[in-house]
Amino acid sequence: MEYTLIQKCVFELIGTLVLVLMGDGVCAAVTLNKSKAQGAGWVAIALGWGLAVMCGVFVSQPSGAHLNPVVTLGCALAGKFAWGAVIPYIIAQMIGGFLGAVVVYAFYKDHFDATADQPDAMLGCFCTMPAISHKTNNFFCEMVATFLLVYTILAFGTAGNSSEIGMGSLGAFPVTALIMAIGFSIGGTTGYAMNPARDLSPRIAHAVLPIKGKRDSGWEYSWIPVFGPATGAALAAALFLIVY
Repeated sequence: MEYTLIQKCVFELIGTLVLVLMGDGVCAAVTLNKSKAQGAGWVAIALGWGLAVMCGVFVSQPSGAHLNPVVTLGCALAGKFAWGAVIPYIIAQMIGGFLGAVVVYAFYKDHFDATADQPDAMLGCFCTMPAISHKTNNFFCEMVATFLLVYTILAFGTAGNSSEIGMGSLGAFPVTALIMAIGFSIGGTTGYAMNPARDLSPRIAHAVLPIKGKRDSGWEYSWIPVFGPATGAALAAALFLIVY
């Protein structure tokens, strides 16, 4: 079945919503007071995010399952996605990320209220902040992590000889392994955002939602999980064009 651009954007919105709902959801489950999963730690978060991306891919196959503005950008730069669809995809992804974060807040509202004395912990349920604040290194970490993500997607996608590539071209299970591997290996410095729809959109949700006891939304850091991933995606596309 051939889907229209609008239909594909709807799939991107739903898939990104699912990704953020389940990904930020595991952060909330592990972090917030009185959650049954509180204290489960980094392993649970890395596994949960991998599975969250898998579920997002499952529900957005017809759109190619980009679920990430820099994946869309990288695929377009590599000649594997139509430029005319880039902006509509990104808009859909950003809206989906915002809505996913809103649902996480509604779902865990009682637990957010119970954690009102820990504003940093609550912010971490929505978006990333670095373990050590050093903007040059933080930018580098996000760039490298996203380079690995996008280059692997592009490289795997060549196996199907498709003119368009996204995370769906890897298949749900390989992309799950990829996200988990990145989280376990190089995710500990910045939280491996790699995705403005996963970081900036929920950060905006944190800013506008009536969260009891919340702090500022970390705007001084917010540009890094946007431009670091965008740079990594561009480098991945450049290497892909050279090698392939």
